[in-house]
Amino acid sequence: MMRKILRSNYLFMQLLLLFVPLLRPSTAVAQQDAMFTQYMFNPLAVNPAYAGSRNVLSLTALHRNQWVGLKGAPKTTTFSADMPTWNNKLGLGFMAFNDEVGVTKSTGFYGVYTYRIRFSGGGSLAIGLQGGVTNYKANLTQVNLIDQPDHVFAQNINSFLPTFGAGVYYNTDRYYIGFSAPNIIRSYLRKDVYLYSSELIAKKFDHLFLMGGYVFDLKEDVKLKPSFLVKYVSGSPIQADINAQVWLKDVVSVGASYRTDGSGALLTEIQCTPQFRIGYSYDLSNKALSTYNRGSHEIMLRYEFGFEKGKILSPRYF
Repeated sequence: MMRKILRSNYLFMQLLLLFVPLLRPSTAVAQQDAMFTQYMFNPLAVNPAYAGSRNVLSLTALHRNQWVGLKGAPKTTTFSADMPTWNNKLGLGFMAFNDEVGVTKSTGFYGVYTYRIRFSGGGSLAIGLQGGVTNYKANLTQVNLIDQPDHVFAQNINSFLPTFGAGVYYNTDRYYIGFSAPNIIRSYLRKDVYLYSSELIAKKFDHLFLMGGYVFDLKEDVKLKPSFLVKYVSGSPIQADINAQVWLKDVVSVGASYRTDGSGALLTEIQCTPQFRIGYSYDLSNKALSTYNRGSHEIMLRYEFGFEKGKILSPRYF
């Protein structure tokens, strides 16, 4: 089937379709949820238990343009807002996203609720839940086929998928660790129904995330912040991101990231004011893709509202 859909002027676009690896359940699957290099700048994108942990109303926007120059490459935009309530014991949040890959598009909205337990030593443990809906579209009739028509591409997909996820997050002023499953509902993107049976064509697979980080004092005005993110998708190899950033005078950070698939990234973050922060990353593809694209760009903007004098810490490392 792959040979039938790979036409020369659409070759790389079709390879990027999330739908293609899911044509048969026995096929190894790739990560379906959007991937972010700057997860350490916006943990709410992967763990609902993060909501309210910054102790202020926080607004974050992030846009990722992946594999520039490759037709049909992923483009992802997210916006999130979260804040603490009830003496910082509860956290509320909201996230919206739009993710486009080739002829597929996913748009979703999540509400987030977090309960936080604070310990006398200064740490806090949060348990978070999120729920919402995702609209998944695949314009399969736009795919050009070389040979005879294939029934898999005869009709488009337009599915509304319920989403429910959970996470836990523990943090102090020096380190954090969290585990999350952003969606634990089994969702089917498409089934073909025949006279006597139905055939599963595509479905959503479970995603699990383990994250952590620490801040070391190197000098009075220099801090080292290593972090990691381990990602697991059912049926796909485990992937890990390993990162390290150096903070200079609590204003500017520079760092690098390495993924176990052989790709990497350069990162920077600037605390422009006590309330406004900007982050940028440039990804370098692994050898299999580096010939066909000019890397990936990701930019993050965050603004935080301080309700009381001195409530905002500059900077907040987590």
